[in-house]
Amino acid sequence: MGERAVVLLSGGLDSATVAAIALAQGRTLTALSFDYGQRHRYELEAAREVASALGILDHRVVQLGLSSIGGSALTADLPVPKDALGQAGIPVTYVPARNTVFLSVGLGLCEVVGAFELYFGANALDYSGYPDCRPAFVQAFEALANVATKAAAEGRGHFRIHAPLMEMSKAQIIQRGTELGLDYGLTHSCYDPPSRTLHCGHCDACQLRRRGFLEAGIADPTHYAS
Repeated sequence: MGERAVVLLSGGLDSATVAAIALAQGRTLTALSFDYGQRHRYELEAAREVASALGILDHRVVQLGLSSIGGSALTADLPVPKDALGQAGIPVTYVPARNTVFLSVGLGLCEVVGAFELYFGANALDYSGYPDCRPAFVQAFEALANVATKAAAEGRGHFRIHAPLMEMSKAQIIQRGTELGLDYGLTHSCYDPPSRTLHCGHCDACQLRRRGFLEAGIADPTHYAS
């Protein structure tokens, strides 16, 4: 068995690729998903299927009531922007402090399972502009992890936050996952999905996904409503 690590697994294209990369690096993974009141809860079914396909035996789903806070089109009764990719400003699909919350729970799980490696799918090249997907955020959280935990305070190890997709285009991500044998047909990206097997085709996540497969020159297994 390899070094133990925790991976945040949403069920989307990026997080599935990160899990495949971590496994290729010899890690023994615990996958962590969140049911946080998101409108696209189909991604949790995708996460379970991806974990099973990758042979990840320890997959945990944590309940978080972020819909009680709202403030995002993904957790409140606000329309998901369509055909708006590239518009200025941080889109309304940004969930306040989501990655900070997710990584904090992931860090706690690392302490419990004895892991010092935490992987997630942040990307600062082909993304919607979320502030918690940038290198500065990852570096700051890693510094926090090493002053905020019992394991670090007792000198049992140094926590590392891995974001291997940070500087990759969506096409490069898809190419890497394909090289690793990842079945992207299992993944789910849409923010406003008509069903588990259907993507809307017009939200930011769908547009980035579509463009990525096109630029990668790889057949897109996704079914879009239009």
